[in-house]
Amino acid sequence: MPAEAAEQDPGRREVRKVARVVLLDPQDRVLLLHGHEPDDPSDHWWFTPGGGLEGDETHEQAALRELVEETGITEVELGPVLWRRSCSFPFAGRRWDQEEWYFLARTAQTATAATALTELERRSVAGSRWWTCGELTEAHETVYPTKLAGLLRRLLDEGPPATPEVLDTEIV
Repeated sequence: MPAEAAEQDPGRREVRKVARVVLLDPQDRVLLLHGHEPDDPSDHWWFTPGGGLEGDETHEQAALRELVEETGITEVELGPVLWRRSCSFPFAGRRWDQEEWYFLARTAQTATAATALTELERRSVAGSRWWTCGELTEAHETVYPTKLAGLLRRLLDEGPPATPEVLDTEIV
């Protein structure tokens, strides 16, 4: 947010720029991380790897960096931006407002090792799992973005959109 906008509305929270990765393996399974509230593992969900941009890095650089930090996967073919989404959610005692870019990526490297997690991530990420589209469709667990199963099915059937699709804003 520009400084002048913050001065005009001091109660407004800064929007975090985030790059996420829809990582597919050779069997078209998508990798999701299993997260939870740091102090309440019973409040849990699944989400795509990714995180906030640091310094002057691009969305592409952040997507690849976050993927390595959270999964250890380095052999990746980064594709186009599939979707963009605004979201707001409570986590770790605060509200997060984010603008997320979701990149398509492919890899043959399916073994994961989260070796570079932040302290907060170590307290709130319980592991990862490769999901088929069918498993996502039938899942009764919370997955973000909430319509990921349908988005993945369309991606696999039709290929990436010509321009990034803007997803509905999600406020939790």
